[in-house]
Amino acid sequence: MKATVFVRPKAGIKDPQGEAVRGSLAKSGFDIVSVRIGRVVDIELETSERERALAELQQISHDLLANPLIESYEIELLEEA
Repeated sequence: MKATVFVRPKAGIKDPQGEAVRGSLAKSGFDIVSVRIGRVVDIELETSERERALAELQQISHDLLANPLIESYEIELLEEA
């Protein structure tokens, strides 16, 4: 089963990289209020069981991909054709 995990800074957590990008966009004439920079992780698991895949991805995301104190994550299971 394939999945994408989106990892982003939690609301209220300073995001220096996002601020730098926002500043650059503003200097280029774009009317930008805020920018948040995160990561996208594409994962392919051996299992084809949806519930098992989701449980494994929750553990992987919480333990390894995100710092739960300052980041949130969202898991998107991809339907295989």
